[in-house]
Amino acid sequence: MIGFRILPRTRQLPAALIEGFRSVPVANVSDCMGRMIAGGAHLRPYHKAGGMVGPAFTVKARPGDNLMIHKALHLAQPGDVIVVDGGGDLTNALMGELMVATAIKRGLGGIVLNGAIRDLDAIQAGTFAVYAAGVTHRGPYKDGPGEINVPIAIGGMVINPGDLMLGDADGLLCVPFDSAQYILDAALTKCAAEKVTVQEIAEGRLDTTWIDAQLERQGYKA
Repeated sequence: MIGFRILPRTRQLPAALIEGFRSVPVANVSDCMGRMIAGGAHLRPYHKAGGMVGPAFTVKARPGDNLMIHKALHLAQPGDVIVVDGGGDLTNALMGELMVATAIKRGLGGIVLNGAIRDLDAIQAGTFAVYAAGVTHRGPYKDGPGEINVPIAIGGMVINPGDLMLGDADGLLCVPFDSAQYILDAALTKCAAEKVTVQEIAEGRLDTTWIDAQLERQGYKA
């Protein structure tokens, strides 16, 4: 029944491809995707430090209700990132210390909640990746409905089961499954180019003639 479904995830990226993204900043990947996709600045990391890379295990939850999130914790595989569309509602927390501990025990790759968390001190003390939209002490309900492994959207960013989720201090990004290898190759090329630029800055030989050229194209006259 639509609204109360648990579906299998049918796509899985190669492990080597997933690992290839670990050394790439989210900002560089975003640049290689046209700077058009983002989960929204409201989703921030609440863990102490560290990035996040893993295949999306999606959950669509009723705002304030975490029944399907509990189920997802026990269906997701090691390395998976549970991504929850909770409607952005911050009235009730969808997850706290105990559920994060379960995710760690099961070897998951991270948690993304378009909703609220609680037990902030415990979550901030750890390095397990938790991204959320806010914090409240009020706990969740456990009645449903909800859906697992369906397409969801957060801040206009569409996430399909099996897509690759990336996160660091700058925020979150979803890399579409079918484009992952192409985007990784482009991002690695950009990283290499930026290393050259950093070296040119350090040596005082960075070419900045493009600035005046762009101003002229925009109609500026000195």
